[in-house]
Amino acid sequence: MALLGMRTVAFAAALGLLSTAASAATVVNVQLWDQGAGKVMRTDMAYQAPGLDLTKATMGVKLSRSSAPAGAVTFQVANTSKDTVHEMVVMHLKDPADPLPMSRAKVDESKADKKGEVPELAAGISGTLTVTLKPGKYLLICNQPKHFAAGMWAQFEVTK
Repeated sequence: MALLGMRTVAFAAALGLLSTAASAATVVNVQLWDQGAGKVMRTDMAYQAPGLDLTKATMGVKLSRSSAPAGAVTFQVANTSKDTVHEMVVMHLKDPADPLPMSRAKVDESKADKKGEVPELAAGISGTLTVTLKPGKYLLICNQPKHFAAGMWAQFEVTK
């Protein structure tokens, strides 16, 4: 009888491991960077800005991958700045041609399709966000005042 119980426990444990592996989140490493607080911040680098050349941005968002399959996605976010607070907000783009709603030099999160965020990270600090995402186009942004317009955004796609 004890042997049967041990086999049942072992079988249940194996099933648990299989279901955990099947539902593991896709990991995306996110680096929030800038050239330092002493650098003049550009404010003409927002998503869809005319004549956009992100190579001239003084801050930005760098991703280890630009897409993931639908389901759980874990964003491991590192603020690599030496002196500036950053954050990462996941915004779903219902229509990628539409601009994000702005208010006071920031994206108005209450009017956008926000899916989650890693709130304010001091310089050198990291954070993690796991969110379940459906197929579509997304932007990962820093929504500190003027940072989005300074180029702190990256496109991200979730596939089927």
